[in-house]
Formats: sequence, structure tokens, C-alpha cells
Amino acid sequence: MPEPRTLTPLAVAALALLAERPSHPYEMYQTLMQRSEDRLVKVRPGSLYHTVDRLEAHGFVRATGTEREGNRPERTTYEITDAGTRALGERITDIIGTPINEYPEFPLGLGEAHNLPIETVIALLRKRVSLIRADTTVLDDAVTQLTERGVPAKYWLDVRYQRALAAADAALLESLIADLETGVVSWSEDKH
Repeated sequence: MPEPRTLTPLAVAALALLAERPSHPYEMYQTLMQRSEDRLVKVRPGSLYHTVDRLEAHGFVRATGTEREGNRPERTTYEITDAGTRALGERITDIIGTPINEYPEFPLGLGEAHNLPIETVIALLRKRVSLIRADTTVLDDAVTQLTERGVPAKYWLDVRYQRALAAADAALLESLIADLETGVVSWSEDKH
């Protein structure tokens, strides 16, 4: 049986859904999309089916039955096992409690921005800030909708976190743009 820390983000999402209620993979996919969890984890129907198969092979989920509606293919419903519940709890504990460097690409781009003309860097940063601000609006709308629907805040801590990161990201980049435009950050041809 694999260590819980080897659970992929999609496996964590699948186990979390099955902790709510038994479900079949296509229903799980629809729920993930409805909740906009594709913002948190890369999900496609095929990859979700494969993930559920792996979870079953490791004893984290088990099939509870198969049904067919009309001409549709058979759908197998799964439930989380005790081992799956433990693995989910251990993996969430690890994710929350242990910071890791996930090697995002943007800091690399910033670190190498000196290889581009300053005008290009400023234009790219402005574009990025604009996209981040648009994303912030989407997150604000999500908070409004979740609040209006009476969804308890404990179910959307991730939205609050993403909103705060986006706001901080945009503010820092706007400050960097100002520093580039005013010459606080020099863009001379010196090599270091």
C-alpha cells in the first residue's frame, strides 16, 4: 500500500469527494467542475477514472455497485474505505503542515527578466496584473455566491487563500512596475 504522501492532488480530491458520499467517477468529475476545483487540481474525466482505479487497487476505495441508465455505459459507484479515510487525513495533514517548494515558473521568469528589454518586461507585468485582477474578481464573485448560498466558510478556505495570494501578488507586481518605471530598479546593460 503506498504512503499517503504519494497521493496525487487528484487522488486527494477524489478521496475527499468520496468522504462526503459514495459516487461514480463521472459524478465526481461533475462535482469537481461545479465547485470550480479545477482551479486547485488538474482534472480530466479519463485521469479521474484512472485515479479511482489506482485508489481501488491500493484499498483506499471500494466498489459498491454498478448501474446503467438507458443506453449509457455502466457506472460503478465507489465509497471510501477506512484506509482511504486515514490516508486522506494524513495527506491533508502533510500538505497543510509542511511547506514545500513547488518550483513555480513565474519566479524563474522574474529572475531572468533582465534578459528582455525593460519595456517588454513592464508590458508583460502589466498584462499579468490585469489577469490577476480579473481572477480576483472571479474569486470575489465566488465568495459572494458561496456566502449567499449559505455554504459554511470551512468548505472554501482555499478560495480565501487564493484571493489573498492574488491580491498580494498584484500589489507586489504593481510596486515592481513602479520601481522599473521610475528607475529605482536599474535596467542598464551591466553584466553581473
